[in-house]
Amino acid sequence: MPMLKRLDIESWVTSRNSGVEKVAESVSDIIAKVESEGDAALLELTERFDKVRPSALAVDRGTIDDAYDEVDPELVEALEDAAFNIQRFHELQMRDELWLKETEPGVFLGMKTTPLRSAGIYVPGGKAVYASSVLMCSIPARVAGVEEVVMCTPPPVDPLTLVAADIAGVDEVYAVGGAQAVAAMALGTETVPQVDKVVGPGNVYVTAAKALLRGVVEIDFLAGPSEIGIIADDSGVAEYIAADMLAQAEHDPQSACVLVTDSERLIKDVSACLEDMLPRCKRLKTAEQALSLSGYVLVDSMDQAVEVMDQMAPEHLSIQVKDSMGVLSKVRNAGSIFVGPYAAVALGDYASGTNHVLPTGGNAAYDSGLNVAHFCKTSSVQVIDREGMEGLADTAISLAEAEGLDAHATSVRVRRSDRP
Repeated sequence: MPMLKRLDIESWVTSRNSGVEKVAESVSDIIAKVESEGDAALLELTERFDKVRPSALAVDRGTIDDAYDEVDPELVEALEDAAFNIQRFHELQMRDELWLKETEPGVFLGMKTTPLRSAGIYVPGGKAVYASSVLMCSIPARVAGVEEVVMCTPPPVDPLTLVAADIAGVDEVYAVGGAQAVAAMALGTETVPQVDKVVGPGNVYVTAAKALLRGVVEIDFLAGPSEIGIIADDSGVAEYIAADMLAQAEHDPQSACVLVTDSERLIKDVSACLEDMLPRCKRLKTAEQALSLSGYVLVDSMDQAVEVMDQMAPEHLSIQVKDSMGVLSKVRNAGSIFVGPYAAVALGDYASGTNHVLPTGGNAAYDSGLNVAHFCKTSSVQVIDREGMEGLADTAISLAEAEGLDAHATSVRVRRSDRP
């Protein structure tokens, strides 16, 4: 039975490793094979790794339509409700396509935002059905204005996944998974189109492929096993906290949960709740192993709790304290933040509308969760008339000459009314 162990947060952070380097060589071989053999490689690798040889890589429209007959109508309605909430939240992130502001007489500066032409989303399969990830990856791309959204997922593709793809507006679904799927979307094959960006969660092989192909294709970020950090004081409800930890632990044997609190009583109560809940968990072995990597940090104050949590930079951060907004205002590093005792992480995973594709392994210190901006690029814009040019000319000419770039200086001089 799990008892929360005391953690040294610095050692714990150091121990969190995606393991990408261990599989980099084998993933590199897969990428090379897809690059040289295209569809034939995808079919061979799918048969080797997934023990399935699909009759075709692309899932046809008829199969997608038939999937609706295999999915409970209540589940279809739940997907539609979730999709609505996800779209609504991501629409709030949209910015003006073009804005300009006069910064000085005759000088107008601004930004032009342009959606990417295409995006590929990767959706895991195998251990569970990740229909929610289909929505989380596809809808922000559509909101951003991406013209073509394609999806790769391992075969056999679950009907629920196909229904989610249809609701989310995915253009094409391909029954191919693993590193070879990422390679196909990055490089293109006879069937799978090359895309501008690949996003979505996956195992260590998928993550390694994204790392190795970055530069050929843009990616969202590198992600590893899921994790939750919880800041709680003596007002925290032990049962809620234990439930959130167990929900995270059932994801993956390498998932981890860290409770940071100033209450020794709460630590004991959460441990007791975990002992009571764990035997009823359907993914018992997975959760047990994850909890063995988990634990608590006892602190003297909430300010110290925030410092500890910023070191962890967790994928999910739950704040369950009296002064929740005060703590929230001080947090710097977290993928997605859940405030208050009723803000279960699972609500964000499925229903609230925020995105659950998030940086892990401390990457939340510098990466953001998937959002509309991931599917856009920006160009700076300057509109400068004669008056504006005259006001900037001396500065530009002086700096250009100091750098020995005489043609730069000349390009400004020829525009001046008082040029020699």
